[in-house]
Amino acid sequence: MKGSERYDVIVLGGGPAGLSAAIYLSRAKIQTLVISEGMPGGQMILTHRVVNYPGVEDISGYQLSQVMKKQADSFGARIVANAIVSRIEADKEEKCVMLSDGRSFCSDALIIATGGKPRSLNVSGEENFRGRGISYCATCDGEFFTNKAIVVVGGGNSALEEAVSLTKYATEVHLIHQFDHFQAFPYAVEEARRNPKIKFYLSSVVTEFGGEDFLEYVKVKNLLNQQETELKVNGAFIFIGYEPNTQLFKQYPILNERGEIVVDENMKTTLPGVFAAGDAVAKRYRQITTAVSDGTIAALAAAEYINELNKHIKLVS
Repeated sequence: MKGSERYDVIVLGGGPAGLSAAIYLSRAKIQTLVISEGMPGGQMILTHRVVNYPGVEDISGYQLSQVMKKQADSFGARIVANAIVSRIEADKEEKCVMLSDGRSFCSDALIIATGGKPRSLNVSGEENFRGRGISYCATCDGEFFTNKAIVVVGGGNSALEEAVSLTKYATEVHLIHQFDHFQAFPYAVEEARRNPKIKFYLSSVVTEFGGEDFLEYVKVKNLLNQQETELKVNGAFIFIGYEPNTQLFKQYPILNERGEIVVDENMKTTLPGVFAAGDAVAKRYRQITTAVSDGTIAALAAAEYINELNKHIKLVS
């Protein structure tokens, strides 16, 4: 595209998957551009403490993202942060990304690492206490609520399985679901009902999260009698689904019915030269470590693609 800046690989997304890809690519002397919607780090920035990242005992998500960014910078990757992408051409030989400010960038290969986000309840106090009592990942944050009372919101397999898992730490788990029945598999429902630490609030919704610096209470309304109850808790885990950030790719045949990107074992999509990694990919587990793994594999596969492309160009010329 005329007037565009040119790179070997463009990485869309500056979370752990995108930054890991940038580290591997730039260290291999492949010209790499990372385009990040916000600050580098993605959802990782919202994690108050990371204590299960191998080799790192205790670090905040923000600090870990800064370390990754510094590594990518040191190897020569360019990072464009706080960028708004308006259009993407991913199905041509030259992949191009256009920003809302008029800038455009093109490359031979594209790695989609746009991530995603847990669905929100969109009730009062949720944004205020995100990362300060409200979590969307039991594996990440469950241990922080040892010997404390918590709330779990949701009625699918994730909600019930994580509620049971969280009883290893919490003194009591209040399970809140808006319907009078669960959508989870029977085995998950039975296991949860057998656990004495779990209290059920069916046909109920959360109306407010409250407290001062950290979450201190959750208000719950019964939809049948309209009665509202205030639960004294220190934590809330919300499991009502996940939204991949893939809206810009709806016109391409690389998404499944949930909007997730389908890839093979090498993080390749069905579009030549287009790879994907991290939380936007169709997979079961979404952790910082799995995102880093995806980013590494996508980078190695993209590097191989670039090298093969260069060989072909030399042969033709």
